[in-house]
Amino acid sequence: MNKHKWENCSIQTLINEFFEQDDIKKLAEDTGTLLECPLLIIDETFHIAAHFNLPDFSDRLFKDAVTCGMITYEIGAIISKNNALSIGKPDYIKLDESAYTRRFAPLICTGVRLGYLICVDVDGHLQKIPPETWRQIEMILSKQLFIETSRQDKPFETTEEILMYLLGGGFPSEPYFRIQTANTYLANFKPTAFALIDLTAYNNEYSGKRHLKEEIRNHFANSHDFVYKGDVFLFLHSEHDINIFAELANEFGLKVIISDPINSLFELPELYRTAHEALEMLLETDFGNTGVSSVANLRTPLMLKNLLHRKDLIPPKLISLAKHDKEKDTMYLETLYYYLISNRSLKKTCDALFMHRNTVLYRIRRIHEDFLIPLDDISAHTELLLGTALLLFESKGAAFFADIKNN
Repeated sequence: MNKHKWENCSIQTLINEFFEQDDIKKLAEDTGTLLECPLLIIDETFHIAAHFNLPDFSDRLFKDAVTCGMITYEIGAIISKNNALSIGKPDYIKLDESAYTRRFAPLICTGVRLGYLICVDVDGHLQKIPPETWRQIEMILSKQLFIETSRQDKPFETTEEILMYLLGGGFPSEPYFRIQTANTYLANFKPTAFALIDLTAYNNEYSGKRHLKEEIRNHFANSHDFVYKGDVFLFLHSEHDINIFAELANEFGLKVIISDPINSLFELPELYRTAHEALEMLLETDFGNTGVSSVANLRTPLMLKNLLHRKDLIPPKLISLAKHDKEKDTMYLETLYYYLISNRSLKKTCDALFMHRNTVLYRIRRIHEDFLIPLDDISAHTELLLGTALLLFESKGAAFFADIKNN
């Protein structure tokens, strides 16, 4: 009986191809021939770098991916939240829209995740392939992806590549960036903002019927959406765009952050850094079911998060006040915060806390007289407000400040 090629555990052809041809597409062909299975090699943006198909194999999901040049956001979401893949291990996954199980394996080189090898298990033989064979195959493919992504003289083939290079801080100056975009739509592109969609929180209840990419392109004209570092990045052009996200967030279980306004595309790296940090904050559990927010709405907690390591700068009297609140279950610190942001307006403080005037007066008097907080010293108000905010951020979390801004 003739053995299958994968049973011989020989990948010499693959090794020879790696050293002689330096071609990811030829390596994909040799890998598919060796493993006797259809496969996709995708990069970190979920675009297909190379593929291989068997002569008699037919699968709509596989065909659509090859035709579109990338996998769907639905599959991207599965990859993003898979526990095994997140720690660098392979996993077998059965996708709803296909009759075949697939083996997903991260392609990692020098500690950098460059993409994934997705093999379709047409007859159940993939799990019989020795782990060492898989290890060598993935190592060779990872090395080739690393070589291709590391080429400094490689010209930009798409505007998407230009944008990703920009977001990564690759352009040394704005004039150089303008030269690269001169013959693309980016030359006269003036979006008002951008949105980031986290795929780990994404769930699709309309498998086989509706896809997130289709919904985005139906609702957001000229969004030019693409995947960057695991998140969907898309441009916005009006306030009406922002309102639609609430509906999509509820329908698909999305977490979305809207950036600050874009004055120049060259500012995108700074805007992206803040937006990504805001998206990570939105994913924290204390935000509950909030699906859509913005950098503007989360600016205060973002600032406080970056100051939290300097608790040594908080006035000692405020720390004593916070300790009293914790031990006696009182709300002096919160009362002080609202009092200060209300410009010491008693009425506004009462309205914010939904409390009677006498209760708030009693608290303010105790804060001033018993805890010796210098409320009459205007020069001390800045440090009091910052110190109070830091202590409340530590005890109540980021959502406390976002709720204040919403209200």
